[in-house]
Amino acid sequence: MKKPEELRSHQWYGTDGLRSFSHRARTRQLGYLPEEHLGKPVIAVLNTWSDINPCHVHLRDRAQAVKRGVWQAGGFPLEFPVATLSETYQKPTPMLYRNLLAMETEELLRSYPVDGAVLMGGCDKSTPALLMGAASADLPAVFVPAGPMLPGHWRTEVLGSGTDMWKYWDDKRAGLIGDCEMAELESGLARSPGHCMTMGTASTLTAAAEALGMTVPGASSIPAVDSGHDRMAAASGRRIVDLVREDLRPSAILTREAYEDAVATVLALGGSTNAVIHLIAMAGRSGVPLTLDDFDRIARTVPVLANLRPGGRHLMEDFHFAGGLPGFLTRLRDAGVLHLDRPTVGHPTLREQLTGALVHDDDVIRPLDAPLAAEGGVAVLRGNLCPDGAVIKHIAAEPRLLEHTGPAVVFDDYRTLQRTINDLGLGITEDSVLVLRGSGPLGGPGMPEYGMLPLPDHLLRKGVRDMVRISDARMSGTSYGACVLHVAPESHVGGPLALVRTGDLITLDVQARTLRLEVDDAELERRRARWQAPPPRYGRGYGALYQDQITQADTGCDFRFLARPGEVPEPYAG
Repeated sequence: MKKPEELRSHQWYGTDGLRSFSHRARTRQLGYLPEEHLGKPVIAVLNTWSDINPCHVHLRDRAQAVKRGVWQAGGFPLEFPVATLSETYQKPTPMLYRNLLAMETEELLRSYPVDGAVLMGGCDKSTPALLMGAASADLPAVFVPAGPMLPGHWRTEVLGSGTDMWKYWDDKRAGLIGDCEMAELESGLARSPGHCMTMGTASTLTAAAEALGMTVPGASSIPAVDSGHDRMAAASGRRIVDLVREDLRPSAILTREAYEDAVATVLALGGSTNAVIHLIAMAGRSGVPLTLDDFDRIARTVPVLANLRPGGRHLMEDFHFAGGLPGFLTRLRDAGVLHLDRPTVGHPTLREQLTGALVHDDDVIRPLDAPLAAEGGVAVLRGNLCPDGAVIKHIAAEPRLLEHTGPAVVFDDYRTLQRTINDLGLGITEDSVLVLRGSGPLGGPGMPEYGMLPLPDHLLRKGVRDMVRISDARMSGTSYGACVLHVAPESHVGGPLALVRTGDLITLDVQARTLRLEVDDAELERRRARWQAPPPRYGRGYGALYQDQITQADTGCDFRFLARPGEVPEPYAG
């Protein structure tokens, strides 16, 4: 156990020099007595709350519960406002700013007199960003998930945010419902604070954080407005003080075994394709090489056991009361795919953490002998159209499309697609393959969630609800359909997607894990010789840093200077 003089914050507060005198004087200026903080673990509470982030709008209150727990355990909490990444509002996409929040997290923890951190987030990019920064700073840390919102309601329907938005928007375009119904849906789709209550990216990434061992047990599925969420926040505040005294750091928790278990969890949940990019980036910050091949290998060893939308029928509140992630992980434990002797922030081993966990509803969390699908919910594709890989959430696609050959209809950017998708002159049929380029890490910029390309109105009116769609973009974890995503290298840097022409045949074969452009190599070389790189988008500012440093989707879209190994010295506190 650490002694007070061994705390990192002691260098700021506990020495005899002028600087420590100044730091103590300024802490008096903040209104704190010496006995309130001297010799105690100083805990940074990093809060992504803001007025415009509906996923996090309750975190201002939850921070008070975290602080309560810190005080109770004998620590000294200090709340830091950090960048709020709102999937709902931020353009062109919060993915553009994930690495910015990761940088802010790392540098705040490094530069201030803190001994440990509680990380508060949940909306899609905030979870990986906070964990990436904490992994790089390597101070004791606990993650507090924002929690899913309550189920939506419309008339007799129970709604899932995102998933049912896409569904009913297509119904409106098909002429099945009108403006009055849409106005009612507007008021019923999202009825409380919290992130999406489907197994979208937010729920997937917070579950991954718990599977990694970075939350207190059961934290990831507690509904945002449940009183249990307050209790979890307070428990996290208490636990971080103990972690500081034990000097248990992310580097001891975020091991190769932890990341493999997180991948298995995501795949067995039928989770978001976005987790592929984020977990690769997070693992890179932990010094763990994680690749697309690891995802595909593990996908073949785990079934899909969570009957949750968009691939199933239930919502996150159902999952929580069915046993939550602790109950779910007992299924994977019994399947023999977890590394049970690794530590978590809550217990010396994952094995101990799962002791006593139960599943209460076998329809929500399926038994091993009655899975939703026999293999994990995401497949990794290779071929001449994606030499560095692409992904598809095949459990959310119509089975008839998982082996398909069709003519490409190519769009160079998303605005053009929006403007022309209903042009009958394009000759789009249900057998066509819609191709969008210019939407990757550089081209988007930031890989916007354009990947669930809209279908033409005339096909929606005929009852068509899925087509093969291919892009270098991402899609929302709440989306569905035969959407091939994260094509790498992206078109903006000259990847093969840049060479596709309307009319080219494309073959998708999920079982064989292939995606092929049926054009001979000589013709592709002729097209490549005529291809010209687009000009840079940004002349200055953060965007210029982004376009200079961003990596491709298959390596996690981190910044090169952040992902590379190297030592960073502790600041001199004076």
